[in-house]
Amino acid sequence: MDKDKKYKQKVVLVGGCFDVLHPGHIIFLEKAKKEGDKLVILLESDEKIRKIKGEDRPIHTQKERALVLKALKYVDCVIELPFMDTEKEYDALTQRIRPDIIAVTYKDPENHHKKRTAKLIGAKLKYVTKIIGKHSTSRILKHEN
Repeated sequence: MDKDKKYKQKVVLVGGCFDVLHPGHIIFLEKAKKEGDKLVILLESDEKIRKIKGEDRPIHTQKERALVLKALKYVDCVIELPFMDTEKEYDALTQRIRPDIIAVTYKDPENHHKKRTAKLIGAKLKYVTKIIGKHSTSRILKHEN
């Protein structure tokens, strides 16, 4: 057996906002971690979240969100992203990380981009969860059950 392959760790990459951590996030991260040895999170910038979710978001700053994520036993690395507005920027970063797997939630609206990126870098796209129940930060903030 090739010595390098014997000791190579399988890297799993996920991305997101993770603004108000909820059970859906935890289940997703736990399942993603089971796909490899190291779990790396690309954490969206505050500016990007405002652009996607609205001026009243994020609730927690990127630094605060990173602190919480780093405390989870499933998470090995959190990369605090600068504001990134193009797929090309995400592709360049993902190429530098070279994950073996990009873990996603089934029916995530961004999966088309993640699938294309996985193909570009030779990673596997792995659906690790469905959207879990009614768990969503937007729903929590509206006090919906």
